[in-house]
Amino acid sequence: MLTKRENLLETIRGGNPDRFVNQYEYLNLVFDPTVLAALGNCPRGESAVNGWGVMIRFPENVPGPFPDTSGEFKVIKDVVNWRDYVKAPEVKFPEEDWAPFVAAAEAVDRKEQFVAPFAAPGIFEKLHYLMGMEEAMMAFYEEPEAMHELVDFLADYEISAAKEVIAHLHPDALFHHDDWGSQISSFLSPEMFGEFIAPAYKKIYGFWKANGVELIVHHSDSYAANLVPYMIDCDVDIWQGVMSTNNIPELIQKYGGQISFHAGIDNGKVDRVDWTKENIMKEVEAQCRACGKLYYIPGTTMGGPESTYPGVYEAVSEAIDEMTKKMF
Repeated sequence: MLTKRENLLETIRGGNPDRFVNQYEYLNLVFDPTVLAALGNCPRGESAVNGWGVMIRFPENVPGPFPDTSGEFKVIKDVVNWRDYVKAPEVKFPEEDWAPFVAAAEAVDRKEQFVAPFAAPGIFEKLHYLMGMEEAMMAFYEEPEAMHELVDFLADYEISAAKEVIAHLHPDALFHHDDWGSQISSFLSPEMFGEFIAPAYKKIYGFWKANGVELIVHHSDSYAANLVPYMIDCDVDIWQGVMSTNNIPELIQKYGGQISFHAGIDNGKVDRVDWTKENIMKEVEAQCRACGKLYYIPGTTMGGPESTYPGVYEAVSEAIDEMTKKMF
């Protein structure tokens, strides 16, 4: 029987996996002081200001926290003068702050799992966290020079944080968040994405890959099928969060061998207050049969091994094991 890590590599390399990769089993997500400083601490049901000065709110029964950029909470008041408003969080921390995270990374059996730092929010998300979605989208058109400068600043910050993470945790994977679309379209056109966002990720992911990271897993629980060529060019190995609206079987047929796809089981369909094991089995079976055994990792679109409603993540995992029995 293959280890979880070996089975993942067989799956994404077009080899001979002996079962479905079951959701996040191949990753051991490890946090660190830099990402905690950037994210801030906002427990479910509360509000808090993160390391970028953004007001974060996390209501009950929603998948995750989100920025409040209304009125006084907007950090960037004028994108042309963004330097007057944006201060990057700290990336240098005492060794004692790193100690528990180093211990967590060292405790991982790397024959079974990849050690994967958790990075969030991503470049596009940072932009709309700082100024609001509408203002960010308009700024791409109205103030492209300032947006290029701001994106470069954010990318440089990410690399400065990556240097510290790599030096302390010695990761062999990266799990990076950045939502790039709605359920039915990308937020930016491919052309605009290629001008503003892709160059930053080519630089960021290139740095991780050049410093010992074997696997780049990018989370975007959205439609982004039109951005897959950019993902490949930026060295993304696995697109996690891919929604069923992307026509995953078609993506596998077109891009399998260049990139793999993790998710397909939309949280909106299974992670509900009225969830049932029967409905989950139906959705899991449909995706497993449609997508097949290679270049596909069945799982929910959630950006981590969890669910909004208790028991859903575990029920999906059980259903995936059942599909292994049926298809392998």
